[in-house]
Amino acid sequence: MKILIKGCYLLQEGNTAVSHGDVAIQGNRLIQVGQAGKLPPDWQPDQVIDGEDYLCLPGFVNCHTHAAMTLLRSYADDLPLMEWLEKKIWPMEARLTEDDVYWGTMLALLEMIQSGTTTFCDMYFFMDQVAEAVEQSGMRACLSRGLIGTGPEAESGLEESREFIKKWQGAADGRISVWLGPHAPYTCPPDYLDKVLALAQDYNVGLHIHVAETRDEIAQIKELYGKTPVEHLYDCGVFQFPTIAAHCVHLTSRDISILADTAVAVAHNPESNMKLASGIAPIPQLLSAGVTVGLGTDGASSNNNLDMLEEMRTAALLHKVNEGDPLALPALQALKMATSEGARALRLEEVGALKPGYKADLILIELNKPHLYPRHNLAAHMVYAAQSADVDTVIIDGRIVMEHKKVLTIDRERVFQEVEERVQRLLSEVK
Repeated sequence: MKILIKGCYLLQEGNTAVSHGDVAIQGNRLIQVGQAGKLPPDWQPDQVIDGEDYLCLPGFVNCHTHAAMTLLRSYADDLPLMEWLEKKIWPMEARLTEDDVYWGTMLALLEMIQSGTTTFCDMYFFMDQVAEAVEQSGMRACLSRGLIGTGPEAESGLEESREFIKKWQGAADGRISVWLGPHAPYTCPPDYLDKVLALAQDYNVGLHIHVAETRDEIAQIKELYGKTPVEHLYDCGVFQFPTIAAHCVHLTSRDISILADTAVAVAHNPESNMKLASGIAPIPQLLSAGVTVGLGTDGASSNNNLDMLEEMRTAALLHKVNEGDPLALPALQALKMATSEGARALRLEEVGALKPGYKADLILIELNKPHLYPRHNLAAHMVYAAQSADVDTVIIDGRIVMEHKKVLTIDRERVFQEVEERVQRLLSEVK
């Protein structure tokens, strides 16, 4: 398939200046971005998209979520993290079936596509069903089976992860990457982490883990091991593997140095951290130390949406007021965290930027809206003014998955029906 987007606004990576130009796609790759007239004279597109009054951006990369938790959206609000998990979320999750997870994931993918996300990093269970949903939807994903070493599924989770890697690594035309998902240092003791790391060594995969999310976690790990969670994981050898650490809210200066020295990437989830009153991650300090930071929404039960435009805005505003500095996290930095830096955090090559040779993962934002006039600075508009409803078209791996706000790969009404029926069953089982 050859697609030509003509005359759109273009925001190149690392540059606030906007240009007009064309974007040419052949197969799953970008072959031209920028000035019109650079294509070979015999190159003919199969489809032409009029880009006038649209801004072309790389698709958003959601670096940390639990997709099927859409089923628990607004089920357990206004609680601290451990009470939220232990009293509400984990008991409900114990009732989920594999089909529940499939349809909860499809609901999440529908929401993510409609708000411009093209890649997400997920940790959950029944991951075969999550992968099937990803394959059907056309999205790109880094998937990991959540592993809890202190529960009854500790060993079976490792075996499920092994089989999941063997079945799905590189599947869906290369759109699926498989990682390992040790949940957190307080649920994965050192002897269990050793088993996880042995599996990572066997299959050459990275790790997705929650780290230093709450003060309770800090106190618990300190009491058990006499260290911070970051120091503990470093000493356990976790960071010898590619790692994305979700949250990283409570860090010491030594923790930040360890993360920088070991090239651990951080998934920043400001809205979830705010809602659960977990705290504010030291993102400006992490960035100053050279740590790669991407943005994530966390699950819809603690956010309560999967909207990366909203996450960008929250991140930029939160750190300005927290630092007392309007330059603490500029709009362009927030935009990079949601695109190119997110892709870098997930070790995805040739994703996250509009460059010839890169994968054709991009979105078109409709600019002909009152809140996007005048067009002084479109990078700032994306962070401070744009809304998910402004996303018009989504292309992933060279395939149009949403056109003029209609998702082409997911049956929206079927998803709503399946989700509603399953939630009603889950609620009846709780009573």
